[in-house]
Amino acid sequence: MEVRIEPSWKQALKDEFRKEYFLELAAFVKDEYADQTVYPNPKDIFAAFELTPFDEVKVVILGQDPYHGPDQAMGLSFSVTEGTKLPPSLQNIYKEMSEDLGVKPMTTGDLSRWARQGVLLLNATLTVRARTPGSHQGKGWEQFTDAAISALSKERENIVFILWGNHARTKRTLIDSNKHLIIESPHPSPFSARKGFFGSKPFSQTNSYLVASNKAPIEWT
Repeated sequence: MEVRIEPSWKQALKDEFRKEYFLELAAFVKDEYADQTVYPNPKDIFAAFELTPFDEVKVVILGQDPYHGPDQAMGLSFSVTEGTKLPPSLQNIYKEMSEDLGVKPMTTGDLSRWARQGVLLLNATLTVRARTPGSHQGKGWEQFTDAAISALSKERENIVFILWGNHARTKRTLIDSNKHLIIESPHPSPFSARKGFFGSKPFSQTNSYLVASNKAPIEWT
């Protein structure tokens, strides 16, 4: 089947598109969009890949599901559309960034500026039924996004993988820690942020590593 995705990612993941699980996943997603309200907008399903080509990835921030409320999900983990109220986890991300870097918190929840600098904002599951978190888990998306993480680990060097929360931390086994930096902490949600996310300084750690690897740091604000 023909999948519309950024060309360098299409090349990196070309074997996945022919596998049985992906064909079944594509059929499932097509039916869901036909019969249900599903997020994000179909044109944004692969937004993370479109904004951050394979050879330009410097940082990976892993999420789990897209937001399942109206006018929120935009295909980038933790990011919401311009003008949308900041979700609690993103508020805590900004709070930690402010403390870590000594800057004012951002007011927009649109993180596409990060993505264009090489921050792959990747959810493990790329679609979700409205008001039903986890509804598209176990349908094949995880196998696809695991393949993306594995390809980056194998074919690239000196990428920072930021794993927030237990679900993201399970992806550690896909990443070669001899070639890349892995930053782990509890999730930024209000339920766990005070258990080690606050004070973890992921933004300054990331930039220090990128500079040491002769890469431009991320302008987080």
